[in-house]
Amino acid sequence: MIERYCLPKMAKVWSEEHKFDIMLAVELCVCEAWQKLGRIPKKSIAAIKAKAKIDIQKIKEIEEKTKHDVVAFVNNLSESLGTDAKYIHMGLTSNDVLDTTLALQMRDAFNILIEDVERLLPILAKTAKKYKETPCIGRTHGVHAEPTTFGLKVALWHDEMKRNLERLRATQHGIAVGKLSGTIGTYSNIEPEVEEYVCSKLGLGVSYGSTQVVPRDRHAACLMSVAMTGSSLEKFAIEIRHLSRTEVQEAEEPFGKHQKGSSAMPHKRNPVICERICGLSRLLRANAMAGLENIALWHERDISHSSVERVVLPDSTIALDYVLNLFIEVAEGLDVYPKNMLVNLGRTNGLIYSQCVLLALMKKGLSRPVAYDIVQKNAFTSRSLNRDFKGVLLSDPKVKRHLSTGEIEACFDIRYYLRHINRIFKNLGL
Repeated sequence: MIERYCLPKMAKVWSEEHKFDIMLAVELCVCEAWQKLGRIPKKSIAAIKAKAKIDIQKIKEIEEKTKHDVVAFVNNLSESLGTDAKYIHMGLTSNDVLDTTLALQMRDAFNILIEDVERLLPILAKTAKKYKETPCIGRTHGVHAEPTTFGLKVALWHDEMKRNLERLRATQHGIAVGKLSGTIGTYSNIEPEVEEYVCSKLGLGVSYGSTQVVPRDRHAACLMSVAMTGSSLEKFAIEIRHLSRTEVQEAEEPFGKHQKGSSAMPHKRNPVICERICGLSRLLRANAMAGLENIALWHERDISHSSVERVVLPDSTIALDYVLNLFIEVAEGLDVYPKNMLVNLGRTNGLIYSQCVLLALMKKGLSRPVAYDIVQKNAFTSRSLNRDFKGVLLSDPKVKRHLSTGEIEACFDIRYYLRHINRIFKNLGL
């Protein structure tokens, strides 16, 4: 991932230095396990721990010749161990080290993502409660539908992020497994006890059903949960972008004191943070597709997945970490305009209350098709002539034949539409 979108904690998880440090830790844990099984003398394990060191630059130089990263790593490590080097990588295949290392990186990366979501949730809850009773227009197909509240919009975001949190935790649990079962997963030259010991010491579960690699459905699931979280954030960002339109002006992302919206137009206040969230979410979905492609490997493994994962796993977790922090910034500083919401509620001259009129006529005995046609005709008259919908209804003999003035007036009470908001919030745990 380019530096522009890397935050320090997540960048460290995927740094080259950190990866090699974990690989070294895995190799040392394997030596400990062999020592406990009597295959390595105690004095040798002590010497290995004291002497073991790696040089990343030398590893790269060796890899230029060997064309194999793990061979280069093992050779460089062995240079520091003298005669005890024979115990390093004993019984292992490359992916015993690489997949176990990757599991630790993914676990740590997901810890950061989970912490991000846990920081976002109370911000959304606070905003939802603050605007719980702030009425605004609900839109379907981009067209005014019926009244809702801005708080309910945000409450639904909160609920969706709770589900994303559950998915991130579940897929983190699924990926936090090590594998040290040899070349095709049969423990041909290593003991299962070594795998159990190493994974336990490193805080991982064991991938009991492995070939030469941990099955890649685990990694695909992680990328899917990351992409779904990003898609939710994009959904929220799109809502804010729409609400910040000049013609709408109901809410806007924060805008810094010295921020500039355009190099040419000084008046501009563009939703650039939300647009960036939307853009990076596209990347997350594309990477999830690549993860799905990685599931189908030949026989007990091929290496086609490796080059893909070196890109998509760091990039996706780095990007989502960045996007989550962007949306935390937006949610904390969101500018909300209740007065404009009230203005927009009245833009259709009351057409948003048409369903209540329809149902009122049906209660008087009219069939749905007949009642619907009456209301639709009056609604279209109101819209085409830019007249008050209530006034149009009151002047229609077909309507007045069935509904009194008071009954028509009652259909335009916004409180009726919002009477269950408290119950919805309670059901959502807010």
